[in-house]
Amino acid sequence: MNKVINSVVKHNNDKKKIVVTEALIREVLNFPDDEKSLTKFPERMVKGCMLRMGYDGALNVGNYLKSKFQKPYKFIVHSVLISLSHCKGGFDAMRDYQMNMVTALVLKKKYNFSHIVFHYMTENITTKSKTWMYPRFVQMFIDHAYPKIERDLKKDLLVLSHMNNDSLKELARYHLNHLEPKKVAEFFQIYQGCELC
Repeated sequence: MNKVINSVVKHNNDKKKIVVTEALIREVLNFPDDEKSLTKFPERMVKGCMLRMGYDGALNVGNYLKSKFQKPYKFIVHSVLISLSHCKGGFDAMRDYQMNMVTALVLKKKYNFSHIVFHYMTENITTKSKTWMYPRFVQMFIDHAYPKIERDLKKDLLVLSHMNNDSLKELARYHLNHLEPKKVAEFFQIYQGCELC
């Protein structure tokens, strides 16, 4: 209710406190948003963006499928689903807020990513079925709060690997039952003069 997450990290029997807020998420993760940035775009804008991205599935359904996008856009969708999702599994279907995230990235619109990450972190705390969410982000919060904390990389329980050629090839062929969409989409916005590319 007070918009903070009070957490404690145990290190060598010492308890170190970290207070996570939406502002901390924005600062540490360097999201280019602010408190007034939107978290939802008009449905027509989102559907129009999906069509321009060559989406080859039904538009009047709750979730859009990653398999229905062409490869370059499939990679953007995959990146959002893996890095910004609160899901425990099933990384093929995009939920409403994820479709808005993809729309923001593709159309270069301001979007409150910090609020979404904070919202799902707090929701995870109150649910009975907790999961280890946003592990890379959590590590960044710890590094920010305690930059001199010692780490033993050999004994880390969680190993996070970066995207490599093998994972890109796996993403490209995706699934034998899902053929590549026949629509051809022209690249627009993010691919033309984008400072992130």
